[in-house]
Amino acid sequence: MTAARLSAGGSAIDRSRPVSFSFDGRIVEAFEGDTIASALLAADIAVVGRSFKYHRPRGIWGAGVEEPNALVDVGGSQRAAPNTRATTQPVCAGLVSTSVNASPNAAADRNAFIDRFARFIPAAFYYKTFMWPDWHLFEPRIRAMAGLGKVDPNWKSRGPAEFAEQINHHCDVLVVGAGPAGLAAARLAAAAGKSVMLVDEQYRPGGSLLHRDAQIDGAPAAAWVEETVAVLEAAGHPVLSSTTAFGIYDHNLVGLNQRHHDGRPDTLWRVRPRRVVLATGAIERPLPFADNDLPGIMSADAALVYLRRYGVLLGRRVVVATNNDSAYEVSGALAAAGAEVALVDLRADALPMPAGVSPHVGRAVVSALGRMRVEGVRLDDGTTLAADSVVVSGGWTPTVHLFCQARGKLAWHEDRASFLPGDTVEGIAVAGALAGAVSLSDVFGTVERAAASFAESKTGLPRSTGTEATGAIMPAWPVPGAKGRVWIDYQNDVTAKDVELAARENFVSVEHLKRYTTLGMATDQGKTSNLAGLALMAGITGRAVPEVGTTTYRPPFTPVPLTSFAGAVGGELMSPVRRLPLENVHRASGAVFQEYGGWLRPAHYGGTDADADAVIRDEALRARGSVALFDGSTLGKIEVMGPKAAEFVDFIYYNTMSTLKPGRCRYGFMLSENGVVFDDGILIRLDEHRFIVSCSSSHVGAVHARLEEWRQDRFGRDAVYIHNATAEMATLTVSGPRSKALVEALGLGLPLDDAALPHMAIGKGTFGNDPVRVARVSFTGDRSYELSIRADRAKPLWAVLQESGKAFDAATIGLEALMILRAEKGYIVIGKDTDGTTMPHDLGVDGPRQKRGSDYVGRRSLFTDVATADYRLQFVGLRVADGEAPLSTGAHAIAKPEGAIRSQGFVTSSYHSPILRRPIALALIERGATRHGETIDLQHLGMLRRATIVAPCAFDPEGGRLNA
Repeated sequence: MTAARLSAGGSAIDRSRPVSFSFDGRIVEAFEGDTIASALLAADIAVVGRSFKYHRPRGIWGAGVEEPNALVDVGGSQRAAPNTRATTQPVCAGLVSTSVNASPNAAADRNAFIDRFARFIPAAFYYKTFMWPDWHLFEPRIRAMAGLGKVDPNWKSRGPAEFAEQINHHCDVLVVGAGPAGLAAARLAAAAGKSVMLVDEQYRPGGSLLHRDAQIDGAPAAAWVEETVAVLEAAGHPVLSSTTAFGIYDHNLVGLNQRHHDGRPDTLWRVRPRRVVLATGAIERPLPFADNDLPGIMSADAALVYLRRYGVLLGRRVVVATNNDSAYEVSGALAAAGAEVALVDLRADALPMPAGVSPHVGRAVVSALGRMRVEGVRLDDGTTLAADSVVVSGGWTPTVHLFCQARGKLAWHEDRASFLPGDTVEGIAVAGALAGAVSLSDVFGTVERAAASFAESKTGLPRSTGTEATGAIMPAWPVPGAKGRVWIDYQNDVTAKDVELAARENFVSVEHLKRYTTLGMATDQGKTSNLAGLALMAGITGRAVPEVGTTTYRPPFTPVPLTSFAGAVGGELMSPVRRLPLENVHRASGAVFQEYGGWLRPAHYGGTDADADAVIRDEALRARGSVALFDGSTLGKIEVMGPKAAEFVDFIYYNTMSTLKPGRCRYGFMLSENGVVFDDGILIRLDEHRFIVSCSSSHVGAVHARLEEWRQDRFGRDAVYIHNATAEMATLTVSGPRSKALVEALGLGLPLDDAALPHMAIGKGTFGNDPVRVARVSFTGDRSYELSIRADRAKPLWAVLQESGKAFDAATIGLEALMILRAEKGYIVIGKDTDGTTMPHDLGVDGPRQKRGSDYVGRRSLFTDVATADYRLQFVGLRVADGEAPLSTGAHAIAKPEGAIRSQGFVTSSYHSPILRRPIALALIERGATRHGETIDLQHLGMLRRATIVAPCAFDPEGGRLNA
């Protein structure tokens, strides 16, 4: 291999802007626009990496993401990135690149001796060799040798990490692939008035048109590409280069990773299109012959890329081996560039030979010659051809990964020797080589079919006016028993003999074959090797290729930096604080904010200089004596709608909810599958098919996800629809003996007497022109009203409440006072007064467990031995002797059987009650429900206290204040 840069040519490089970088300590000269791979080829650096298992020398095979060999660690002026493909990384001044899996470097790897022992370490030898006497004796050394690139251990010392941007985007049509098919599809969609997004993993749009000869509408293809991109961008349609669609997820959510080559972290796009057009092209396959992994053996299409995009001629004596037509243009271009070219075509009926090309028709390469780089090939007739470079084309494998991720099924096409998309997938269309097209006319024909769903008119569909290729191909698969080492998976060192060994040991299932041999498990995910491995297994077992099947295609299509997935999630953004619509209003009123359950909420009022304990006690007293105003906007407001909404809430809740009448509320529990209380709250029934789940503030996200999960599991969207309206509505609470009078003063236009609006009922009023939902529910034990209004209209309603409340000595209270009020009544806070084992009967709610016959989440778990044990922790109150200080939250109730101290529960909440003028506490105590009146010992940080077990409700146990 004597590659060199030509004196002219190279559409991707700017010869007026030279740059230099280093590879394995060697300075390499290049031009702006080069990739590491093209620059290494121009410098005639043949060995760029080592294979994973045997440390064989490997050279550059491809020109894109399919590259299995040329992996490098990147640093220097570039953001450090291990295992970067040299074929996709542009060079820049000061870039430092090093080969991976080699010590000290790829050219002189001291571990190369391992290849001499290859016969003793075939596929799966680890499983057989290191079992005795103990795998762990060998594990440290094996793990030290495993892996490819290296993470910089001093990355923290290089300054603060940059956050990757994450963008959510919606469009009518997302086109993946900016080759001829993708460009044509995007232009048709734009002309039809659709919003379009076009993405491509290459550095600029064009695909194969960037290096293949083509004429479109009578002009060079390059002009059509530029015109199409200009039309799309002028109309405001995003065209993203260096952007890989790495995965298609539920509901056609598409993940994109956009690479920035200026040192910035990649950008993650989450795109939700109405339609997706996949124009992802195809990947060229190797040919199977002995020692086909030697440096200097390369994909034919990649050789053309390096020649025409980068001005690099791969060698002076080149053998082109093929079984299809696509390599003919390559051989002609290499010959025209000055190389001595011999074309070896497996087929007897070949195309006319390009000028200057020596033909070897009806022949096949059986082995490559050379050690550290290719020096020639041997044909099946015994002929030896000297060569410093061998380029091969074993056919094309359509890039079906995204289609399969979208649950698309594949169909085998013998005339293409490949799998193609089979049955259509809703919302997904395929075009170009992915759809089986070979000629440019075929490509545009598939675009017309793909665009049928979104573009009625095909005006503007381009025409190919150049010479058309055919799709004639003679399959060239590895054959059982072939002589020499025929490499199937270059990166993971899987040979044809490894596949034969797997078959002999009965690992004939495609998934077993993959795991037994590691075929397709490397960082390239078998893009060039999988189909050859499947075909070989088919030949060994006497099956057809489609009978062997394919492995499961999983995202990501290419590796995605973890920083892209993490985005800006760090520091305070790890768990972003949620804010009240009226935060600024509360701040102006002297609120002191703290975080509660992920929400930033007023703890109390009076400013930071006030005595917090005194202020909180005063707020609680005034709430009991007159009326309290509280911002409860954090409460969940999740709507459940649909013809099976009642059936759905019955299944979700521990209580029976379908018997709830419209306009009424009911308190209930949600359970986890293990029967543990997950959340509690009020369920509101608006009408026959519409409910509102008012869950705990800190559990809104989790409850919403839970509802959606069970809806998908048991109900369809036509039966139940869920909408989280928590952020859309503000809830302002009025509570206390004078709350009714204050709400009446607002003039909401609805009766508030107990007959019209009893406790646990809702009414509809208006404030100005805005509807207000009034719910008669209480978390304080006093008469209370929750007023829910649009969040953007909450400010004027709050202002009127504040002003009107002056006549009633209204107190604005924070969450700390509210916690005292609810504890006085024995009302629980899930996660504070419960733990990870608390079940509803531990809280004194046993009726549904005993009486409900219908199924609900967690039902079966409530009857296990653990659930019915007599040692369960049960919810109780604790009272200390008059004059003593409050108990410490977390203090353990202890027992001393035979001198050993054992915990039998703990204090969950503890306060000083201003209205009772004494401490109160709530606790979970072993068998607590049957031990009321018993005095127990409690221990906390070495201090011993005593308390009496009482009922949880310490204030107004009869509940008369609810209607006071």
